[in-house]
Amino acid sequence: MSPHVLVLGGTTEARELAAALTTCPGTRVTTSLAGRVSRPGAVAGDVRVGGFGGAEGLAAWLRERRVDCVVDATHPFAGTITANAVRAATATGVPLVVLRRPAWRPGPGDRWHPAPSLEAAAALLPRLGHRVFLTTGRLGLAAFAHLAELRFVVRSVEPPGPPLPAHTHVLLARGPFTVAGETALLRDHRIDVLVTKDSGGAATSAKLTAARDLGLPVVVVRRPPLPDGVAAVDDVPEALRRLDALRAH
Repeated sequence: MSPHVLVLGGTTEARELAAALTTCPGTRVTTSLAGRVSRPGAVAGDVRVGGFGGAEGLAAWLRERRVDCVVDATHPFAGTITANAVRAATATGVPLVVLRRPAWRPGPGDRWHPAPSLEAAAALLPRLGHRVFLTTGRLGLAAFAHLAELRFVVRSVEPPGPPLPAHTHVLLARGPFTVAGETALLRDHRIDVLVTKDSGGAATSAKLTAARDLGLPVVVVRRPPLPDGVAAVDDVPEALRRLDALRAH
């Protein structure tokens, strides 16, 4: 039978991997999307939308659909999905490959303030600035809702729901973004501090360069660690090599 690869997706890397796998003769590819974005980008191969019902539901799906390998190519902050994928793969014996874009690294001139959580990031803000560019996505904004004395510009792909900070201006946009565009945005809104998750990748890294050029402090929320014993590959070519090695065995 043709090998069946399940890609837990939603990221640029997941789409690139699905596109590459569909060119492999005899390989069936299913990409699973969480369904949090109403208009996701085009994905090659089969697509399913929605959760599995935890690790047990995912394990049942792997068995029912005769999945030969799982690739977790979700967002670096999708810790629950990754934990469920590890548990389901262990329960079923299906090999798991975790694909994670490398974390960002500060360079000369960066004024980064690492934070272990959104709540910790919010606690740092009053001493760093008054006008905040908040780029942590539309989920989790409740962590900042109590900061009524600050002014926020929130950017997300889709409109965020309440609770929001009292003084919030929402920008709806999807990357990639340019350094020139990010610099203009920071200047136009008179931003004096940036908040971002350490998502990694190039699509949204221009804001970091713009902040560095303008001398702005950046609060960087650290990504959650991978489950114990799990190592990730950094890019799509390495994920494909890992899958080839699994098929060879």
